[in-house]
Amino acid sequence: MTRASEYALLSLIVLSKASSPLDSETLSRELSISKSFLAKILQSLAKSDILQSFKGANGGFTLNKLPREISMLDVMMSVEGKAPAVFDCSPAMENCPSEKADICSIWPFLNKLQGKIDTFLANLTLADILEE
Repeated sequence: MTRASEYALLSLIVLSKASSPLDSETLSRELSISKSFLAKILQSLAKSDILQSFKGANGGFTLNKLPREISMLDVMMSVEGKAPAVFDCSPAMENCPSEKADICSIWPFLNKLQGKIDTFLANLTLADILEE
């Protein structure tokens, strides 16, 4: 989990408890995160329809979906621009970064493990995290 994904999750937790939109400056102060970095994260989440943004004096961000509809895989893909990869292995042998997948004895194991992690993140929602 990168820092961007961590900050996205922390922001979503705060926004899920807010009664009105919160702007990036307020969230930045509350979470002690760089405002410019957080603003990029929030914009990515808004572009992915995870957040809704409002302009103006009382503007800011709110959740655009219910917490149970926001998967951690969606959040991570939104802020990272790609699916999270635990290993440098490709899910397809022909796209192996080392071009040695055909002789790699651990590729099948790593590929299965990545699949399980992807499934776990797809099924883990913001609601699950809020309950813990």
